[in-house]
Amino acid sequence: MKLNPHKTGLSVGLFVAAVHTVWSLLVALGFAQTLMTWSMNWHMVSGQWSVGAFNLTSALTLIVVSAVVGYVLGYAFATIWNQVHK
Repeated sequence: MKLNPHKTGLSVGLFVAAVHTVWSLLVALGFAQTLMTWSMNWHMVSGQWSVGAFNLTSALTLIVVSAVVGYVLGYAFATIWNQVHK
């Protein structure tokens, strides 16, 4: 099966952007630290990690950069997939 690199890139990029949008909302609503602490305990990780104050510019940058990187990785994956499965 051949993958469309553009569609694969868009799918991965949108998914990654959505995950980071949810994270940004959790930070804005004040739930991120609790979730991160709970998650790290499950992974048996302890440390001095703390969630900072919400910053709209940082959140938007995180979402856009994540979408672009996700697109590039999805595009690269589909291109490699198509080359391997010729």
